[in-house]
Amino acid sequence: MTSDLFESDRVLLLAGPVGALEVSVSLASAAKAVMPANAVAIVCHPHPLHGGTMDNKVVTTLMRTYRDLGAAVVRFNFRGVGASEGEYAEGVGEVDDLLAVIAEVQRHRPGAPLYLAGFSFGAAAVAKACATVTPVRHVALVAPPVPRYQLADIKGVKAPLAVLQGAMDERVVAAEVARWVAALEGDVSYREFAAAGHFFHGELGPLKQTLTEIVAGLEDE
Repeated sequence: MTSDLFESDRVLLLAGPVGALEVSVSLASAAKAVMPANAVAIVCHPHPLHGGTMDNKVVTTLMRTYRDLGAAVVRFNFRGVGASEGEYAEGVGEVDDLLAVIAEVQRHRPGAPLYLAGFSFGAAAVAKACATVTPVRHVALVAPPVPRYQLADIKGVKAPLAVLQGAMDERVVAAEVARWVAALEGDVSYREFAAAGHFFHGELGPLKQTLTEIVAGLEDE
């Protein structure tokens, strides 16, 4: 691809490890920007076999959060979802998909501050990708599916990390997530939402506000 990835809000196809990946680019809003002008956030969606896509409401809430803070945001469909080619790969190939998107972003904006976020299955992909991606400015994991996808083997990430978890989550046990976070090394924060289930129905506003405060606080340091 020769044109600028960030030339406009658009949906396009990028080359992935097993074929094309469907990608959505949302340009930064300058109205209340607190992030560096060239910052990029990449957001990953929940489980491909359970209806997860880049248009999931938690994912689009994360996208709007970063966009409104002044970052360009890239969402994409994992292999086998939407127009992305390939088939579900047990969470292993999906990490490769994320790494391919990161590489493309860094090719178009070398040295740009990079923010990574994921919801549920997407949070696991982000956490695992962090083992090989540097530097990352900040990581946000929403309802990471501890202990699945070998998340228990992760002892920390190479960036400030915020974990946001619903106390009423019907798919991920909040207490297990809290224990995992407590054992992580590095700059880690845990925020629990008392009324939130897995999909944050009725709690998307508080989720956006909390992540806004976390990221804005990071940039104020």
